[in-house]
Amino acid sequence: MPSDCLSSALFPLNAPWPPLPRARPIVPVFLPFRGCPTRCVFCAQDVQTGRTDKSEATPGRILDTARAALDLRAARGLPPAELAFYGGTFTALPETERDACLEFAAAALARGQITAFRCSTRPDCLDAALLARLRQSGCAAVELGVQSFADAALRAARRGYDGAAALRACARVKEAGLALGVQLLPGMPGTSPEIFLADVPLALNAGADMLRFYPCLVLEGTGLAGFWRAGAYEPWDMESTLDALARGWLLARAAGTPVIRMGLAPEVSLAGAVLAGPCHPALGARVMSRALFMTVRDLAAREPGGQPLARLEAPRACQGYFWGHGNELRPAWAGLGLGPRNVRYGADPVLRLWPRP
Repeated sequence: MPSDCLSSALFPLNAPWPPLPRARPIVPVFLPFRGCPTRCVFCAQDVQTGRTDKSEATPGRILDTARAALDLRAARGLPPAELAFYGGTFTALPETERDACLEFAAAALARGQITAFRCSTRPDCLDAALLARLRQSGCAAVELGVQSFADAALRAARRGYDGAAALRACARVKEAGLALGVQLLPGMPGTSPEIFLADVPLALNAGADMLRFYPCLVLEGTGLAGFWRAGAYEPWDMESTLDALARGWLLARAAGTPVIRMGLAPEVSLAGAVLAGPCHPALGARVMSRALFMTVRDLAAREPGGQPLARLEAPRACQGYFWGHGNELRPAWAGLGLGPRNVRYGADPVLRLWPRP
């Protein structure tokens, strides 16, 4: 490599840009609000999941829908999937409902329709005995809706536990031999970009095998909507959100931990319920574009005088993210001296950039 070349190995082949897709498909089983001991100020799981028809939200009908989805996959000759119980507090379901879900998963495992299942829950609704039973029933991963490890933010969102309890829950999941997912909610009441950027390392140090970043939105029908209308809450703007998530994404990438979701999945019911907040259908791609720019900018800043760059070579997998959504980052790249004429893409997995002499 020429002596005047700066490089970054943040994008090696074994962790390509963007992150690898899941090794197997997910068949979700949405349980909106089921088992939840409280209603958090930001939460509207019915519109978030598109399950607004209460007649379809009974446990029996929910499992019937999942059974039909698995049977259809099998009839089409598709490979086994992973079942995922989302949307409620799985470990706090009434015992008869939880048993029905576990029996359903066991039967799907026995038929070879799934390889495992995962579930989402709250940090204050699990113990060692229950986690052991989940693993024995075929559970492979538990995702914790931590939201934040900051006590003030947890109080403001009425979560009912503190950061120490969230860390203990992470440790219990790991001790049970299960993969740990941590869901964070940047922008929730009581948080700041600085708190979010402290939450990410805390989650990584707690052993998170995967992360989700869900920027807080103001949704109709939530307590947060009332705060917002009264002027007591202001969501993060898009620029602050993109900047914070890009920095958090880079922290996770440096640790080798995937961020498997950024932003809520698009639903017709969700779009009609968003009152305010950083909502965009291409949020994840915009975050990764910003992270790529930050990496190059920080490398270039190592040069004395901050001279513009002569050229840049990037992994081909970066090409779709380079200029940003709708070319929104072209002016920023131009500020570094880079444009279509001096940016090249190739098979080399490492970013390489050359300062002007």
